[in-house]
Amino acid sequence: MMDDIKIMDAVERYINGQMNPDERVYFEQLRKSSPDIDQLVVEHTFFLHQLNRFDETKKLKHQLDDIHIDLAEKGLIRSPRLKGRAKVVYLVNRYKKTAAIAASIAGITVLTMSALIWQVSPVKQQSTELKDLSREIRAIKNQNQQQNREINTIKKNIGAPPAINYTTGGSGFLIDAKGYLVTNAHVIDNATNIAVQHAGGKDYIAKAVYVDKARDLAILKIEDTSFKASGSLPYGIKKTSADIAEPVYTLGYPRNEIVYGEGYLAAKTGYNGDTLTCQIAIAANPGNSGGPILNRNGEVVGILSARQVSVEGAVFATQAKYIYQALSELQKDTSYKKVKLPAASSLKGEDRQQQVKKISEFVYMVKVS
Repeated sequence: MMDDIKIMDAVERYINGQMNPDERVYFEQLRKSSPDIDQLVVEHTFFLHQLNRFDETKKLKHQLDDIHIDLAEKGLIRSPRLKGRAKVVYLVNRYKKTAAIAASIAGITVLTMSALIWQVSPVKQQSTELKDLSREIRAIKNQNQQQNREINTIKKNIGAPPAINYTTGGSGFLIDAKGYLVTNAHVIDNATNIAVQHAGGKDYIAKAVYVDKARDLAILKIEDTSFKASGSLPYGIKKTSADIAEPVYTLGYPRNEIVYGEGYLAAKTGYNGDTLTCQIAIAANPGNSGGPILNRNGEVVGILSARQVSVEGAVFATQAKYIYQALSELQKDTSYKKVKLPAASSLKGEDRQQQVKKISEFVYMVKVS
């Protein structure tokens, strides 16, 4: 891990375009993987712009100061030279810690000077020199406003991540309203970036916090602070296996809208008797991978996996009971102790259409690059 000095050196070289292509690619990957580094780049870029802005403000101050003294010496304004100079210096020194406030002071100084000239000049609006000075001050003021607009634009845009081209994906569903989802491990295999998309079309950045390739199971955490679940999860997660021939249905994203499918449990084991999975008789394709399989009571009995194609027409699923085991492993890290699975379904007795409507709010498209 680089120490603070090396990090700052890397950040400055990155901002100033002094990195070679390989270094820049590595550093941009580092920004994507580390919010702290990304924030440091944003803050330091803005800081450098503020320094440049402050330098312009100092030049403006000196220019106005010289004009003020020149006018006083010519007798065009009645203002003691040292007193006026001391006032400007006082204001600049008081606020010089931030370029934004210094810019505001420059604007105030311009307005004050303008008012002073018009009030104390012996012959208002008749002096060519005063008219020229007025135009000059207005030009400086306009330049100041333009620089402020540029800084605001920089504040909005600097550090904004480049558009990500998501190339693969699948489905997932919430297991905790705080932003934890379950999907298949193979859906996010070798992922550089992960996003999950709500039924309303909004994307949220996510990261994998647990992966079990043997059971083809992964837990994701939504990172966006703007995320808020629609409410409490309506479905439960069943700890026991479904029965053979039990009707089941699934929801997922084989395309850019949620798709419903229904079928039944064909076998309690998976391909070649694999006890980690079960076989489902249901239509599915790779986009459905990671979606929930539910019974008539609105309980999750499995996570659909469309990756095994050795048996034509067969679809397999990771049994839902392994979600409990995955969470138990995740919670060995105490920072995840507060993650809680929904214990019971609130959908029992409701018709299928109502169940699907309520569950759809908690099923997401998983996008990977």
